[in-house]
Amino acid sequence: MNVTHLFVGMLLLPAQPTAKLDVELSFPKSVLAEPFSGRVFVMATKSPSKGQPPGLNWFTPQPAYAQDVVKWTPDTPLKFAPTAAHPKTWDALANEKFYLQAVLDRDLGGMNFTSSAGNLYSKPVLHDPEKPAPIRLVIDQVIAERKFVETERVKYVEIESKLLSDFHKKPIKLRAGVVLPKSFTKDFKKDERKYPVVYEIPGFGGNHFMALNLESRTDVAGTDMLWVVLDPSCRLGHHVFADSDNNGPYGKALTQELIPHLEAKFRGNGTRFVTGHSSGGWSSLWLQVTYPDFFHGTWSTAPDPVDFRDFQKVDIYDRKQNLFVDEKGEARPLARSGGKVLLRYKPFSDMEVVMGRGGQLQSFEAVFGPRGKDGKPAPLWDRTTGVIDLKVAETWKRYDIRMILEQNWKTLGPKLAGKVHVYMGGEDTFYLEGATKLLQESQKKLGSDAVIEIFPGRNHGNLIDAALRKRIASEMANAVKKR
Repeated sequence: MNVTHLFVGMLLLPAQPTAKLDVELSFPKSVLAEPFSGRVFVMATKSPSKGQPPGLNWFTPQPAYAQDVVKWTPDTPLKFAPTAAHPKTWDALANEKFYLQAVLDRDLGGMNFTSSAGNLYSKPVLHDPEKPAPIRLVIDQVIAERKFVETERVKYVEIESKLLSDFHKKPIKLRAGVVLPKSFTKDFKKDERKYPVVYEIPGFGGNHFMALNLESRTDVAGTDMLWVVLDPSCRLGHHVFADSDNNGPYGKALTQELIPHLEAKFRGNGTRFVTGHSSGGWSSLWLQVTYPDFFHGTWSTAPDPVDFRDFQKVDIYDRKQNLFVDEKGEARPLARSGGKVLLRYKPFSDMEVVMGRGGQLQSFEAVFGPRGKDGKPAPLWDRTTGVIDLKVAETWKRYDIRMILEQNWKTLGPKLAGKVHVYMGGEDTFYLEGATKLLQESQKKLGSDAVIEIFPGRNHGNLIDAALRKRIASEMANAVKKR
């Protein structure tokens, strides 16, 4: 066949049909009797899930689609027409083979719409573009609340916070997992020993269930301590135990309500340490700086940005900066591994637009920023252009730890003597080392004795090894002896 014949043959090939997605959603009265207003999702996965769909993977997010509805009544079919999509369009998905599953977010307090107790979901249904057919997703499954199963040495604590309940005008609870040392006995009359307490704050996505695997932590370099794992999650993400315009007075609730309750029940002796990694690392440093007399030492590892002049490579106070692109107009990286970029700001922000709430970047806005006129956290950046709102950035200064220390060092310096320990990997996965270096330089100029160390070559995941864990335990034990 010559070239002419080939070209003609190509012209005569019939156009390939493009598949269309025809998806209809409904929910029965048996799972929700009243009309629903809020966000409904359709998730796409290559294989069918056995329960609710998995949460969005930051690094390889599965296709997710969202639509907001108002007064959607039970047993009423809804043609799904998403207004937000990531990482591919709804039309593009139609040409691929996927299992589709719907989720109805009742927004009852959990941070993750795919796993929050009380949310509803459908069973997965296959979409095959070679065999197109209408898809009916019946949202009739309920996500059950995870139960904390206590052991002899790990106990569950839950209290209703008056401070937070008054703020939100509905009941809000504080939770913790308490790990008891081997020497702890239930009979207080036989053993009047009281214990120093280590309060650990998990990173983003973590919670008090981590306590179930930490029985060994109570032996702190030969010193018995209570090890308490706090629950830092809320409907807008990780509240970091900071009082904020959107999440409410979590710091006050912790120090005035939960900790007094815990220490009375489990015989705390008044010596309190706080530690955490990542968002928990920021939380632990924040609590020590905010309540310098209440806590007696912090061990913060790989904390979220402690200086907003380097907010994961972005100076949010600089009018020339853009969240999505750098000075050269190139897409900004957000995460890396071995020198290879894993995430960039714009796609990550787009994913959170679909989520609606509870994302990592959105979580920062909920804590650090004011409440907008629409009742939601005021956005720091434009979701389309990446332009930073400098007026909102100005309000973030209330939570800029480096700035707070500099401005209040005359008062804070003496109270923080010997209490601050910050450890960071030199090649942090999320570019967090830049802000920690700025804090290190600032503290040195102030004449602080804060221990702020950068470990060359370490990243977010491998910073804490057996040696560093042993060192931290030894430092905590020595701090107890000094008291």
